[in-house]
Amino acid sequence: MKNLLFVVFSVLASLSSIAQSNLLNAKSPDEIGKKTAAQLESDNDKPLPYGYVHDRDVLMGKTTWENIDLDERINFPLYYPVDTAFVGKERRSLFQVLLNGIKSGKITEVYGDDYFNAKKTLKDIESVFQYRDTTQAGIDEYNNYYDDYKSGKKVLSNEFINVTELSAKDVSGYKIKGFWYFDKRQSELKYRLLAICPMATEARDKAKGNSDSIELFWVYFPSIRDILHDAKAFNDKNSAMPITFDQLLNSRRFNGVIYKEENVFGDRTIQDYMKDNAQSQLIESERVKDKIRDFEQDMWTY
Repeated sequence: MKNLLFVVFSVLASLSSIAQSNLLNAKSPDEIGKKTAAQLESDNDKPLPYGYVHDRDVLMGKTTWENIDLDERINFPLYYPVDTAFVGKERRSLFQVLLNGIKSGKITEVYGDDYFNAKKTLKDIESVFQYRDTTQAGIDEYNNYYDDYKSGKKVLSNEFINVTELSAKDVSGYKIKGFWYFDKRQSELKYRLLAICPMATEARDKAKGNSDSIELFWVYFPSIRDILHDAKAFNDKNSAMPITFDQLLNSRRFNGVIYKEENVFGDRTIQDYMKDNAQSQLIESERVKDKIRDFEQDMWTY
């Protein structure tokens, strides 16, 4: 029992050190967040690896797609902070983590669809994040000195350029794709997240005043687990023990509504056959969810 308690307290102590390392011992703000050599040596900065699942061990499987609405309070850790000027460097929204990873080249498994058919590079989706447009004063300037600008003698300065950038506050939600399966070896229903997609208005549409949210890009989730493990989401109950985005998403600490399941009709969405009735669509979503959960319960019915 003593050994067990020692292990438990050791784990809790290591988790608390992740929040803001050296916060209580720092003599200046620059020392906050810096870990000691002992902490760096004992830290395990890898996400918990997925266990190997053989195809023969999957007794039942079903792919589902869900909508995560960021207006719901339970989903706030995925949305905030939207203004990074008033928070520490260790706190960033999920979208900002994905955006930084793509721009830095750490995230490469980016696709234009949820079936991973069209792979995208940073150049392909750069217009999604930033849109540059010439102001009316810039157009007048160009027309007045047309020959100079055409020959390259003059270049429009930044004062004549409007730059519209996409930020975390523009994200309205996320779409996720996952696989529910019953592992017959462990006799347990499990879930594996496969892809995630931010929903927002493109920078070009934002500049034009359009606020309709669309699918920006799809990211293959298993390839970004290390990056999400290094990024921390806010824990409202205990800020000394933040949860990583990898843990938050894998443990399903969010609320999602199923909008599609794989089916014989070409994976049609619920909206395709439940038209103009939001209540019926929600009921159908719950029916799909119950159908998957009931399979596990039925396994123990004799």
